Amino acid sequence: MPSSRDRQARVATYAVYAVQGLSFASLLIQVANLQAKHGLDDGALTLLLLIVPVFAGVGSVAAGTFAARFGSRLLLRVAQPVVALAVVLAGLAPSVPLLVPVLLLFGVAVGAVDAGMNMQGVAVERRYGLQILNGFHSVWSVASMLGAAWASVAATLPLPVIMAVPMVFALVGSLVFARNLCAPEEEKVEDAPAGAAAGGFPWRPIIPLCLAMGFLYVGDAAVSNFNTVFMKNVLSAGPQVVPLAYVAYQATTLAVRLGGDLAVRRYGPAAIVRIGGVIATLGFLGVVAAPNQPLAIVAFGLTGVGLSVVAPQSFSAAGKLDPAGTGVAIARVNLFNYIGFIVGAALVGGIADAVDMRWAFAAPLVLAAVIIALAPGFEPRRQAPNPSAA
Repeated sequence: MPSSRDRQARVATYAVYAVQGLSFASLLIQVANLQAKHGLDDGALTLLLLIVPVFAGVGSVAAGTFAARFGSRLLLRVAQPVVALAVVLAGLAPSVPLLVPVLLLFGVAVGAVDAGMNMQGVAVERRYGLQILNGFHSVWSVASMLGAAWASVAATLPLPVIMAVPMVFALVGSLVFARNLCAPEEEKVEDAPAGAAAGGFPWRPIIPLCLAMGFLYVGDAAVSNFNTVFMKNVLSAGPQVVPLAYVAYQATTLAVRLGGDLAVRRYGPAAIVRIGGVIATLGFLGVVAAPNQPLAIVAFGLTGVGLSVVAPQSFSAAGKLDPAGTGVAIARVNLFNYIGFIVGAALVGGIADAVDMRWAFAAPLVLAAVIIALAPGFEPRRQAPNPSAA
């Protein structure tokens, strides 16, 4: 039976996920406006945006080291306000030379928060003794959709105002709720072996989780970066129809995550990931073969159904493999979020340039199918550290 303290930590963790979703969307949704403001061509914009995932990977790795020593609560209390500040500064930056260090700061901080919030999510899940991580990720999705809705409603306002207003709520939410997150001693596993250290954590048991996370984000990058191009250039969709593919992807992602915890409790994480891999594969196959706009929108929705279950279960399984609750495994798995996104953008874009956009979606199709084979790695047994395997 969860205690009042457990419930307090759960509410605080919901808030952390919500703030991160709102902050990330507040920057991502303004990419086109930032491009226009600074007069960037597509190539320059791509290089500029690569700063974020590259340095987010650095932030994620650093977060693992920091949290192993000081806990993820302090990490989040420092890094999450920095994310909000960076979003505001990105809107204010008058030139590209000033925007670059802001994006670097955003990348490092957002990587640290991504890792830290999942450390907290796993800690709360561990204290509850049942699967609840999908619920945290669904709150992230809701908050990101609210951020996009605000940007649409406030589209006539100056860009710095559009980006700053949500960050007021993000900053307040972070400062108010972060103090109630799990403390370092509450994140630890009570029966962990003494002396378990970050440096002795083995890579081998988390390799399936890392690969699945990377392949998931290859697919996510394909959908996020190229769905509008596919709808417009391949299927000749009009401006009212073009956004519907991404709406379908986000809506199905949220719907599945809302009920994902109940499904995992009933059928187990490996079965859910396996089913997700099958559905994502069928979704990408539908995109490649789509003869018209409605079927393409349905296919993009299917990719959301399939891919949405992978990330929460990757973090949950990584937490089970960490014998001391250090967060190191979670930080390592989170690193492949950014690796996958970078590879996905380059791979799909490269195939589109060399062949065409329709066949470019064959790459995430193949990798989604590989997730099916990786599913057994999502039901690991917790292991003691083995320095020789690190």
